[in-house]
Amino acid sequence: MTAPHGFSVSRYAPERGTLAKLAARDSVLRRLDWPILLSALALSGIGSLLVWSATRGRTELNQGDPYYFLFRHVLNTGIGLALMIGTIWLGHRTLRGAVPILYGLSIVLILAVLTPLGATINGAHAWIVVGGGFSLQPSEFVKITIILVMAMLLAAKVDAGDQLHPDHRTVAKALGLAALPMGIVMLMPDLGSVMVMAVIVLGVLLASGASNRWVLGLIGAGVLGAVLVTALGMLDEYQINRFAAFANPDLDPAGVGYNTNQARIAIGSGGLLGAGLFKGSQTTGQFVPEQQTDFVFTVAGEELGFVGAGLILVLLGVILWRSCRIARETTELYGTVVAAGIIAWFAFQSFENIGMTLGIMPVAGLPLPFVSYGGSSMFAVWVAIGLLQSIRVQRPMTA
Repeated sequence: MTAPHGFSVSRYAPERGTLAKLAARDSVLRRLDWPILLSALALSGIGSLLVWSATRGRTELNQGDPYYFLFRHVLNTGIGLALMIGTIWLGHRTLRGAVPILYGLSIVLILAVLTPLGATINGAHAWIVVGGGFSLQPSEFVKITIILVMAMLLAAKVDAGDQLHPDHRTVAKALGLAALPMGIVMLMPDLGSVMVMAVIVLGVLLASGASNRWVLGLIGAGVLGAVLVTALGMLDEYQINRFAAFANPDLDPAGVGYNTNQARIAIGSGGLLGAGLFKGSQTTGQFVPEQQTDFVFTVAGEELGFVGAGLILVLLGVILWRSCRIARETTELYGTVVAAGIIAWFAFQSFENIGMTLGIMPVAGLPLPFVSYGGSSMFAVWVAIGLLQSIRVQRPMTA
């Protein structure tokens, strides 16, 4: 049989076969969690506009190019998507076997920060400058490493059917492996990242089914550690000032409390619908420091108002909701623990970032996931999305 224009039907069959595979119920595309993917893409898109608004007039930052940060934010998102696709292709189970290598690489990178290769940005000696205007913050990738290494240990015997819950010896090993990179990051000092890592560890322990004594002991150790860190003077002066400003916003409104006060003014002035994109007086007047990174939510509050800022919260909520569903529906403890660690990470970091702009949390120098400008943070959160998608894609099909 001959098709129109002299082409045989057989030449069209492979194309129909490819489309059929993509549309099949068990195809990767059909099994992806699209609400998570679309929500993350929407947040990155909104973030591009907010970063652009915050930096297009900052000639001292954008090197005279109003599109400088916009282009880089979009580029970072594109690289993040590529990392997500690569993570899905490899699969969380394949990465499980590579965890020791990833853990060792993470330790090497954060130790490199403490050498002359490290650089101080915004008060934290937590970066490695790689040239070309790009820098790397290894602590962002340590969050992923901690999740994977703890999940590998805690789930090994349970998934093998040898135990119902992780035993005390296994939990102790997992905590020890998590404590090593956290201790190094604390030396930088990068208190914000350590706070996130501590919450990740807590979330992982809760999801693994470990004894409640470990959870309570970890909370107690955290409180004791905070007291010791303060008493031993391990915090830098700017970190102490941030906590002082949080405890008393009127302490020094023109000094240590300046960031928070200006952030609240920006968000409060937005009202219901905001002043309009590129029209916020606080943003165009450059009153809020670090507005493209840690304080990007203030641009949304001022220029998009309650509606726009609320949309960001809704999109973050969708990601957390669907992530919880993935954690609940997977049939292996390893997948559940990995998903739970990512949930704890995204939830706490989002709450801390937005909370510090509202004055209900201390300033900790944490980016808003998917929205804030920053390559390392963008790459890390998209790898996390790839892990979540892999857990969903590789779960057994239901009838």
